[in-house]
Parts: sequence; C-alpha cells; structure tokens
Amino acid sequence: MSRGRRSAGPKKDLAREHFNRGLGLVRAHPLFGLLIDGCAIVREKGDRCPGSGFAILAGSGAIHAHPTRRCEPEEWAWVLAHAALHLGMGHFRTMPRPLEWNVACCAVVGRFLEGARFGRIPEELLIPVELPTKTEDALYEELCLGGIPPELRALGVAGPAVADLWVETPHATDTLARWQQRFADALRHAVAQAVRQASGLPGDERRHETVATTARRWFIDHYPLLGSLAMAFEIVDDPAVLRALQISIAAVDPEARRIYIDPLRLDDAECRFVMAHELLHVGLRHDARRQGRDPFLWNVACDYVINGWLVEMGIGELPKVGGLLDPSLKGLSAESVYDRIVTDLRRYRKLATFRGHALGDLLERTPDWWSRGDGLSLDELYRRCLAQGLAAHEEQCRGFLPAGLVEEVRALDQPPIPWEVELARWFDRFFSPPEKHRSYARPSRRQSSTPDIPRPSVVLSEGALDARTFGVVLDTSGSMDRTLLARALGAIASYAISREVPAVRVVFCDAAAYDAGYLPAEQIAGRVRVRGRGGTVLQPGIDLLEHATDFPADGPLLVITDGQCDSLRIRREHAFLLPRGRSLPFIPKGALFRM
Repeated sequence: MSRGRRSAGPKKDLAREHFNRGLGLVRAHPLFGLLIDGCAIVREKGDRCPGSGFAILAGSGAIHAHPTRRCEPEEWAWVLAHAALHLGMGHFRTMPRPLEWNVACCAVVGRFLEGARFGRIPEELLIPVELPTKTEDALYEELCLGGIPPELRALGVAGPAVADLWVETPHATDTLARWQQRFADALRHAVAQAVRQASGLPGDERRHETVATTARRWFIDHYPLLGSLAMAFEIVDDPAVLRALQISIAAVDPEARRIYIDPLRLDDAECRFVMAHELLHVGLRHDARRQGRDPFLWNVACDYVINGWLVEMGIGELPKVGGLLDPSLKGLSAESVYDRIVTDLRRYRKLATFRGHALGDLLERTPDWWSRGDGLSLDELYRRCLAQGLAAHEEQCRGFLPAGLVEEVRALDQPPIPWEVELARWFDRFFSPPEKHRSYARPSRRQSSTPDIPRPSVVLSEGALDARTFGVVLDTSGSMDRTLLARALGAIASYAISREVPAVRVVFCDAAAYDAGYLPAEQIAGRVRVRGRGGTVLQPGIDLLEHATDFPADGPLLVITDGQCDSLRIRREHAFLLPRGRSLPFIPKGALFRM
C-alpha cells in the first residue's frame, strides 16, 4: 500500500480531553462540584474568553473557557474552581475601579484554593508565594490607594490586566444571594462528607437520596424552625402505599410520624414546598385544633393559611396541582378562614388538596388516639420541636418567617387561656371599676377607735351603678345542653358580682323571644327558670334588646348559643359564647369564646 493512501484514523483532540477530565475532577469534588453544577460551561470558538486567558466568568453564571488552550487536567480543575468561587463568594459587585476589585477577589480565591489543596496552578500564571491575607474590601481599598503591585497583576484566569468577572448586566441582589447560599450548602456538604469518611461511613450518599429525602435534609441543614420536626418523620414514597391510601401528591400522618409523598410528580423546589406544608400541619397541631369542624373544610382552611405563609417565606415553589392560595385571606387564622368558607359549601367542597379531590392531606387519627398514653407525648413532642426550631431561628437568623406564623408557634408554646378569663377580659373593656368618693355624711368605721377625729367613709358616686348592665341572649333550644347552660350562666353571674354589676338583662330564645327583664346577678346562676326548649330563632331576642328604651344604648350583648342558628344582625358591641367544637354558620363580627 502506498504511503499516500495510509490512514492514521481520526485525530485526537488532546486539549478537549484534558479539559473534560479537569471538569470531571471539579464535579467529583464535594465542595466545588455543587458550585460547578449551577454554572453553564461554554467552550467553543467565538466565546467571551480572551485569547491570552484561560477562562472568564459571565454574570449569568456561565464560564467561558478557552476553546484551544492546552493544559493538564489538574490545571483546568484549578481554573474552573477559581471561576466558580467568584460566584459563590459574591464577587459580582459594581465597583468604581473594576480591575483593582478583580485583583482583590482573585487573591482571596487563590488563598482559598491554596488552603483546599485542589488542582494545580497553570505555569503561565505568576502567583506569588504568599498571597495577601486581607478581605476583598480591605485589599481593594489598599490597591486603590497604592496601585496594583506587579506580582499581583497576573492573579486572574482571564489573562494579564483583564478582569475575570465580565458583567453583562447589573447583577440582581437575589441572584447573588442564591449563589452565596449554594456556596454555603457546598461547604456544609463537604464538611459532612469529611466527617462521614472519618467515621468509616460511605463518603457520598447523594446517589441514594430521592427528591423527598433531599428536601428533608435541606430543612435539617438550613431551616431550624422545621428541621427538628423533619428529623422526627419517616418519608414513605412507595407507589403501592400511596395508591392504597388514595394519595395523589402528599399527605401526613401525625400519629405514625410519616410523610407520604410522590417524588415523581414534584421537582426539587415543589417537593421542598410540599414537605414544609405537611410539617406545618403537624407542628401547628391542625389535627387537634379541628374540634368538631368538618374535616375536609378545616383542611382546606389550614391549607390556605399555610400556603400563604410559605409563598411569603419563599420556600420552594407552589405546585400547580393541589396548591390552594388566596391572597385575600392573608393575615387570617385557620379558624377565621374556616368561618368564611363554610358560607359557600358548594364551591369549597369541589377543591383539591395535595392528597387529591375532596380528600384532606391531614390523615385522620384513630378515634381513641387521645385516650391512649402516647397522645399527650406526641402533642408535647411536636410543640417542643416547633418551639426549639423557633428559638434556633431567632438565634441564627436563618430564613424568613411571617409574623402570623411566629405568633401561632408562640401561642402553641403557651398554655391556653381559660374561656372564663377571656370573657372577663372582654367585659373589662366596658365595665371599669365604679367611681368612689369620700363623704362625711356617714362616718368611717375607723372613727370608733378615735372618736375625736372625724373620718370620712368611701362611698359610690350617685348613679354610678345605674348604667352598669349588659344583655344576655340565651339560646334555649332543644339542642343546647343543660350542663353548658348552667356553666355559662354561672360564669356570667360570678363576673357580674365581682364587677359590681347589679342586674343583667336576660332574654331567652328558642322559636320565640322571652324577656326575663333585669335579673339580680345572684339569681342568674341558681334561681332562673329557663323558658323555651324549642327551635332556634335568635334575631327577635337581639332586636328586642336593641330597641328597648330601658336598656342602655352602649350596653354590650352576649349571645350564648350552640351555633345551630341563622345569620344574625347585631348593630352594637357583642360577643358569642359557644361550646368547644362548635362554629357559627356566618362570619362573626364580634368576639368569639368557646367553653
């Protein structure tokens, strides 16, 4: 065969091979791998890299590498890690003198790589033996005052006197924060992997993680409020189990400490949102706070509140399916939202949660859950986890928490106030202590010990008790429990006596209104004969007091009912007293107390 026809095969691109091997070294590193995964690698003719440089970093996060330069894989690894660290350390800042700022940043990056002992510095770069130990800002001010020393001019990987940082457009603050957060995540992961290797455990466990377990690890590492709760829960993502429980996307079982989640239907951001959603269901004790309400509608009300908080907090991304969000409900508690949505049952029963259509993602516990010994321990566990998480959040200032969520967490950590105390506080707004004055019309009892010294007695002002009264509209329908009636009347009587309210205007209501007139406080609790016990129509009793000429115009009303009534129109100050677990069929404008 002639020499001209002999074929040597395809020509080997040694430069590309070394570059790819160097990129592989960076991606395999526990620290730089997480940084480089977020960068776009561009290595082609016509890119932004200068001819005398190795690479240049664009503000969008793209690394433009020289397309033909030949370097060893270890050298390319050092160059790529150098460029990625600029992003992680937040060096994309608009400064009056960009070259001095670039040199200061390159000095810090070079010192970091020297400490990490990663890669090898290319021979073309003249790196001094000892790099400055100052911060970027301190070194920048020094360079602006004294100029750039010759030994520091070749620190950058873009070439002599060329900035590594190519700013296309002004860098957004949130984008810089995301890169710095990624760098913090990479540092934390590298430290954790080093500890695992020192302990004899497998070095890299990311390959064995799913989207759900990665989201849980993120909360443990980054969000202390929910991290302690996340550690206490097992993640179940078996498709067969999800189908058996009719779970479309996610659900939570507080008793079993399990979060059921389908990772195939969620990406990383959506999975993080859904997991935070389920953890807040448990931490805020939504299962225990239902108190006889409709399970699905209560679940919907809690979803609206939680999703509004999570969107405000910026945790993950709200999934398109099952994500209930209404900006008009912002700032309301779950109980207030429930009172609103029960007025439109046809609309809200058609909604879907993360579990599915007309199914709540807060799984029902067994009927005897609270009668077992572990009920109190689980409740205490969730309260303690959330309280510890809030304390760690306030100490470390990691993440953003809406004020409403902080208030609910703190409220859960405090014992509930008895309804009698809440009712007394409400009445204190209207009944201040009666005004008293000193009078010599009747001598003081102390004068008997000193007859020669006249002493006045303390007496009430004339007419001080005339307007001290309030109205009670009492639901005496057949659905009202006699024990509850007795407890309510006893609390009202004790309050009236302690606040020197001489008489209370009482109206009994069932199918009609029965005016009992003004009753002394001592007779309310024990000697009142309850009239009625038929249906429930409360509006006539309210109208009777509002139009009564012998009842003060500013006298407050207290409506005692079991909630099985029509919508009420009350024009003066009022409050409702309901049995625990009951709700009104309308949105109350006055205070609401549950006994």
